[in-house]
Amino acid sequence: MGDSPHYDVVIIGTGAGGGTLAHRLAPSGKRVLILERGDYLPRERDNWDSTAVFVKGKYRAPEFWLDKNGDEFPPEVNYYVGGNTKFYGAALFRLRPEDFGELRHHDGLSPAWPIRYEDLEPYYTQAEHLYLVHGRHGEDPWEGSYSAPYAHPPVEHEPRIQQLSDDLEKRGLHPFHLPIGVNLTQDEHGRATSSSVCIRCDRVDGFPCLVRAKSDAQVICVEPALRHPNVEMITNARVVRLETDPTGRSVSSVVTRSEDGAEASYTADIVVVACGAVNSAALLLASADDRHPRGLANSSDVVGRHYMRHNNLALMAISKEPNDTKFQKTLALHDWYLGADDWDYPLGGIQMLGKSDADQIHGEAPRWAGAVAPDMPFEVMAHHAVDFWLCGEDLPLPDNRVTLEGDGTIRLALDEKNNIEGLKRLRHKLQGMLSHLGMHEHQLLTRSIYLHKGMPIGATAHQAGTVRFGEDPATSALDVNCKAHDLDNLYVVDTSFFPSIGAVNPSLTAIANALRVGDHLIERLS
Repeated sequence: MGDSPHYDVVIIGTGAGGGTLAHRLAPSGKRVLILERGDYLPRERDNWDSTAVFVKGKYRAPEFWLDKNGDEFPPEVNYYVGGNTKFYGAALFRLRPEDFGELRHHDGLSPAWPIRYEDLEPYYTQAEHLYLVHGRHGEDPWEGSYSAPYAHPPVEHEPRIQQLSDDLEKRGLHPFHLPIGVNLTQDEHGRATSSSVCIRCDRVDGFPCLVRAKSDAQVICVEPALRHPNVEMITNARVVRLETDPTGRSVSSVVTRSEDGAEASYTADIVVVACGAVNSAALLLASADDRHPRGLANSSDVVGRHYMRHNNLALMAISKEPNDTKFQKTLALHDWYLGADDWDYPLGGIQMLGKSDADQIHGEAPRWAGAVAPDMPFEVMAHHAVDFWLCGEDLPLPDNRVTLEGDGTIRLALDEKNNIEGLKRLRHKLQGMLSHLGMHEHQLLTRSIYLHKGMPIGATAHQAGTVRFGEDPATSALDVNCKAHDLDNLYVVDTSFFPSIGAVNPSLTAIANALRVGDHLIERLS
């Protein structure tokens, strides 16, 4: 591969960060190469099969990482074109303005960002429009300012969720339509029209979309980018290291290894890493050389540190009345996002999950032994299930970190009890309302299988923070444009750059930031 052409930009990864950046750069005419370690996800019936996706983990990467004790665990990662957006729930929230400043939590401080909400707001709007987000600004009293409405109306609640919304309002709370990225056209009754790509099914959350209606990075960004003649993509090309020039100030080549062990090398004026927070940190650490003995962009020793993944709970309540909802992921609640009358610290947010079915419930049954009425068949339970996702902020602790073993295996050290009191109180808030929401009061069951995990460390879907950005090179790896302080041509545009994670899904912030960095790169390359 010595005669491989030189590119203006090489982008490593095709998820929310890398895929979106490729889309932004494509019309510029600059020569862009996208490298993806996986292939296209097969389109097959198992895409929508609960047993295949959740119970057997058919599409999860066949690899294991080590925890801080050296024990193996399967991480919740997927290596396909589109990255983890192929399986995400497409809940595309903005961080709250307060998330960009310093916030005091029960267990410590969530640090301020080097940019403000107002700096990212125009890109949030662009990201919402690009990813076809359906929602309605102004319903959530705690959201930030917005420069334009959503381009698409909210996905309407089905009757049982509308009743839930009404009951929450009667409690003096402020439920709002969850912002979600789907290619949906609704009729006056909220049903999918005959020409709608989205069919309002029950497979949006955690499943890849067989009809290409979910706003994942492959459909929204990568494929449109590849229609430009100046953009190329190579799949099944795992990047194993970045090499620097003799000065150590620039990445001189990007080295990939195929499944058969063959290596190839690519060069570019700009190199962008977007492999996901864990794998991006691992790549920089694996690229250590004489000039960068602790890894690239790591003179501050922060690369791999400050790993965050949210404190999450997937829960199932049992409705007294049947829940015939198909598309359940339409409601969210942030009344306790920043605190409560009986608690001075942030609790987090509540949102709906995709509707659980009998196969998922059957897979959970061993964990629920003794907690479920024995005379309730799985099918009946599934028909009455109402599913919630509770999301609280964990804190960027320096010892929550990614390191590499001698053979390159990833080790992820994690304090699993980091700032969890708020999440416990959020669950208590929900539990205490169940009887007022038409639910059985004492049946709020943990859906561990939704997280693809046997233990909390395995839930890596919201990973962030391992290559944080900031103004001080002594305490951050990247500058405010997400360029490495230590190198002139290395950028990182996935969720690695987060100094804190807030308590909402991180995808929209990664997308908005990729658009922001994309504009910076276009100006730099011009």
